[in-house]
Amino acid sequence: MTSAATTVDRASTPRRSSMKLRRRREVVPVARADAPPLSPRLQLIRAALMLVFVLSFTLLLQLMVISSFQHGAAQRRAFDGFRERLALGTAPAGPVDADGAPVPLGAGVAYLEIRAIGLQQVVLEGTTSGVLFDGPGHRRDTPLPGQIGTSVIFGRRAAFGGPFSDLTDLRASDVITVTTGQGTFDYEVIGVRHEGDPAPDPVATGRSRLVLTTADGTAFLPSGVVRVDADIITDPVVGPARAFTAATLPAAERAMAGDSSTLWAFALWLQALIVLAVGAVWAWHRWGRAQAWVVFLPPMMLVGLCASGEVARLLPNLL
Repeated sequence: MTSAATTVDRASTPRRSSMKLRRRREVVPVARADAPPLSPRLQLIRAALMLVFVLSFTLLLQLMVISSFQHGAAQRRAFDGFRERLALGTAPAGPVDADGAPVPLGAGVAYLEIRAIGLQQVVLEGTTSGVLFDGPGHRRDTPLPGQIGTSVIFGRRAAFGGPFSDLTDLRASDVITVTTGQGTFDYEVIGVRHEGDPAPDPVATGRSRLVLTTADGTAFLPSGVVRVDADIITDPVVGPARAFTAATLPAAERAMAGDSSTLWAFALWLQALIVLAVGAVWAWHRWGRAQAWVVFLPPMMLVGLCASGEVARLLPNLL
């Protein structure tokens, strides 16, 4: 018995020793050679590529997704305000309001309804790119809808809710209803007119015509302008003289025009985005890729969206 136990103990001794050696063995990490630093030129290229990526991505996000929510919220505010002014009898009927002050750009001046395409929109004063962020706009060198003469309303084709996206689906005899501070007026569509198509006969003396205008072609890739002409089928009213003529209307309020009045704001946001891009490249090499993205991605996206909003003002107002 004793000799057998001694034999087993001797046989297990090497195994115990091997286990102790494995426990004591320390894994020595292999030192990773540091990557050579990028040259200033390559760092600048990386920052520029990051800047272009953020601007491109946020601009697409702004135009295709966020702008629709922005337009919807703006229309709800405009509807509440215009309905209140209608109830109080202070809705504008011309270029000045009830107090004699000029009607500001973006103020609600009419309510447009086209049941054939399911459109219900508050029409705002002015046709700059910024005004059309919030809804269709009334061209200020023309009378308001319902008044004698030819009234022109601009609306976007795709971006910011695309309120006029289905305009070309209208057919002759479809009815357009417009409510202003002077009452409710019905128009009957007489045709859809693309660029190059002959214009209809001039509106008859003492009558009213409505022209709805938007971009033609594929969404976000306009190829021209399309118009829907409609003649009034109710009694028109007389309106005051307009503040602008076709010759004096600002260039930013014409069809397919951009608005560069806030270009300075885009320059400021772009400077902030450049600083963030340079900081992200620096952090990439100092802290690591993951840490740099965690710290810099949220502010870059936020600043990129603000810059993209200003870029959208520079794009055609009927986009």
